[in-house]
Amino acid sequence: MLGGSVSRAISHHFRDCDLHFHFTLTYCTFQTFHLSSPRPLKPCLPDTAITQKHSRVSSNFRCFGTPSKPPGEIPLLFDCFSQQEDEREILSDGTSPVAGGVVALGKFDALHIGHRELAIQASKAGPPFLLSFVGMDKVLGWEPRAPIVAKCDRKRVLSSWVPYCCNTVPEEFQVEFSSVRHLSPRQFVEKLSQELRVRGVVAGENYRFGYKAAGDALELVKFCEEYGMEAYIIKSVMDKNRCSADMNFVTNSKEKGQVSSTRVREAFAVGDMSYVSELLGRPHRLILMATDQERFSSDQHKISAPRSCTLNLAPKEGLYEKCSLLLDQENIVQCRVVIDSKFVHIETDYGGLSDIFGSQNLQFLHIEFGDSCT
Repeated sequence: MLGGSVSRAISHHFRDCDLHFHFTLTYCTFQTFHLSSPRPLKPCLPDTAITQKHSRVSSNFRCFGTPSKPPGEIPLLFDCFSQQEDEREILSDGTSPVAGGVVALGKFDALHIGHRELAIQASKAGPPFLLSFVGMDKVLGWEPRAPIVAKCDRKRVLSSWVPYCCNTVPEEFQVEFSSVRHLSPRQFVEKLSQELRVRGVVAGENYRFGYKAAGDALELVKFCEEYGMEAYIIKSVMDKNRCSADMNFVTNSKEKGQVSSTRVREAFAVGDMSYVSELLGRPHRLILMATDQERFSSDQHKISAPRSCTLNLAPKEGLYEKCSLLLDQENIVQCRVVIDSKFVHIETDYGGLSDIFGSQNLQFLHIEFGDSCT
């Protein structure tokens, strides 16, 4: 048992790669490993309402800061169409963008409820950042695949976490995987401390880090003590609504019932959008972008888009009821979606689609999936 010493530890992420970094999404209460069941998810409370009595970690368990943007400036439906620039590791003046912050470590492809819990805990200890790696597919020779969340939609999703994250929008920060791939556990912690100058890290209880996943939780405790950084080890967010034994579509042998991006993708693969919503903590939003080569077509009751226009993951081929087509802030149309091998068809009983579509010359379509299943 790690006991109270876990109250200061540092960690690193890379999931599902036995030869390199390894990570399993995790969840608990900003307390140490030996504590009992986690609290249900809820918005942040004022500092005075938070009980701090369990460990040195709990003594830092308070909401940090003020909103990073006024409510009117939070990205809404269509404020995020331009592709975001990747954060540079070091700014032009030599400082780190995450200096003094608390970084949650993960892959963050899905931005699911497990990822949200990491962000929640980071926000209670300092300015929250989601730290992930880019370039892993090229370095490791992975086949490219569609992201679960469109890159241009990530700010909207993160902004929706504000009520949970102490009224703060978590920011994203990316590190080139090639720059950390061969680092030992100690070297990676040293990079976080001396180069990136983070104040603390949030990670999961099953976190393994460093080259060939050599580092475990005991080493995290030791390295944290050495480098003077706070770390918050949290327990896995478990899928309490579905037993692993009942989910024969989950094929990853590492699945132990925790919420994960693998589980989200498997739910997509069987077309269970109700389950996808449970795992994400929100309806899934599919975004399509028209180009000069691939355009949308429409009539009064239907819009069709080539599947090549999709910017993120679509569910399996089939019919999906109870969906919403978000044309702009004012025009949200109830619809059903039919996905085939070549097209995404949006069908509605509303008779004015062609008029709206023609008047706005839409380049983007946003589709939110309801609780339907093929």
